[in-house]
Formats: sequence, structure tokens, C-alpha cells
Amino acid sequence: MPSYVLVTPARNEEDYIEKTIQSVISQTVLPLKWIVVSDGSTDRTDEIVRKYLPRHPWMELVRMPERRERHFAGKATSFHAGYRKVRDLRYDILGNLDADISFGKDYFEYLLDKFRGMPDLGVAGTPFVEGTFQYDYNYVSIEHVSGPAQLFRRECFEEIGGYVPIKGGGIDLVAVTTARMKGWKTRTFTDRKSVHHRAMGTGSGSMLKARFRFGRQDYYLGGHPLWEIFRCVNQMRYKPYGLGGLFLMSGYLWAYLKRIERPVPPEFVRFRRKEQMERLRDKISRTVGIRDRWR
Repeated sequence: MPSYVLVTPARNEEDYIEKTIQSVISQTVLPLKWIVVSDGSTDRTDEIVRKYLPRHPWMELVRMPERRERHFAGKATSFHAGYRKVRDLRYDILGNLDADISFGKDYFEYLLDKFRGMPDLGVAGTPFVEGTFQYDYNYVSIEHVSGPAQLFRRECFEEIGGYVPIKGGGIDLVAVTTARMKGWKTRTFTDRKSVHHRAMGTGSGSMLKARFRFGRQDYYLGGHPLWEIFRCVNQMRYKPYGLGGLFLMSGYLWAYLKRIERPVPPEFVRFRRKEQMERLRDKISRTVGIRDRWR
């Protein structure tokens, strides 16, 4: 079984981090090292983590300076602070684990076995559930690995240069897409799930604010306009019904009109748009084929 290490950036996660800790310490295959990086937390996050350190010497707490603003560039910076603590160790798989998820006892054993069986697998993960919500993999690509739990083969993480510190978000998407650009396979395996206890993107605001931010993010990470239209229509099926899709499109159009700077290179934009159009053509072809069979 491949060996693995974990890094968890955590900022004011006192409501959830104990669920994550309980999940990790109960694993059938434990990590060689788990670095929890407190990203300037001002609540009881550090206190909760310290409670577990004496009984689990493979856990370590790293404290980052306090900062007023919550943003994703800080998450990337915190992750790399934890990564520096493990990069001289001998391991095969590096995991980025959010501090607000929980999962079953064989979660990492299951994913490690996938890496063992697929030598070209660069990034792996599973779906996550938020209440009654889960991504529809008829729409979301099975090649995308969601941010709450991403496992990288060590060589892949080093080749892509780690996480890009993008203040507005999207660091997980950039990492996974860049891995495919480099020729690695990336995959979400649906036989296991994690539970995400905080709605995605709402760490510093409401659900509608998060949808607007996701739309803005889709623009600056190079999302194709035609793909965005289909994405917004699909989003209208989920709570808040209708409004979620409208706010998503509003964020994209706002970023387009403002011509906000893209933090990714042109080759990344071309690669991502090519993937999106291939998936869109495939989905339309399958939909037309289903309709033809029923005529």
C-alpha cells in the first residue's frame, strides 16, 4: 500500500474540525504525518487540535500569523507551509484535506489502492455530500477532483508546482486541470463519499454571494461562454432555485465586462475550453441519441 501524508489548512473551524480529526484517527491505514495548519484562527481551532497531539504523535499543529481577511490565497499559502514540513519525508501520496469534512474508516485505504492500481493516476478523490446536495456526474466531469479532499501522487504535485495562490478561489481546479495538461490522469471515484459540513464557498458569505463568486471565478479561470450558459441553466435546478443560476451568470458577466485579470496562462485557458467543448458535444450527442431511440 502506498504511504501518504496529509496537510489541512484550517481557519476558524471549531464547529467542524473535530469531525475531521475523528475521521482521520479512525482510518484503517493511518498517515505517516498529518500537518494541521491553523491559518490565523481566532476561535478554538488550535485548542481542539492540541487536545489530540499527545495521543497521536504523527499529528502536528503549525500556526500561521493572524490576518483579517479570509481568502483562498491564504489557504494555498497555509498548505505550502504544511507541505514544507513533510517534503523531506519518504512518502508516495500527498493529501490536501479540508477541516470541515468527515468520512468512513477505509476512506484513505480505498483511495490508496486506486493509486496502487493506476501508475498514471496523478490526482484522486471522491464525491462529497452537503445535506441533500451532491454533484450530478452526468454533468460534472468524473475527471474533476473536488477541493475538500484531493490526493496527489507525489511526482504529480511536484511537477505541477503545487497550488497557485489565487485570492478569489479555484486553486483546486487549477491544480487538477494542470495535472491533466501534464499528462496525468485525474479521477473522482464514486464508491466512497465524504460529508462536507459547510456549504461550498460560504465561509465568508451567503449562498447567493458564493454563486456570484463562482461565476466570476469561471471567467477568470478561462471558462468558455457557451459552457457557462449550460452551467447556469443546470444550476437553476438546485437551491436557491432559479436564483443560483442567475447569480452565477451575473458573476461571469460582471467579470467579463470588468475584464478582470486572469491568474492562469493562455495555454491553461485553451486547454480548459477544449475540454469543456468536448464534454458539451458529448453530452449533446448522448442526449440526441436518447431522444432518437424513443422516437
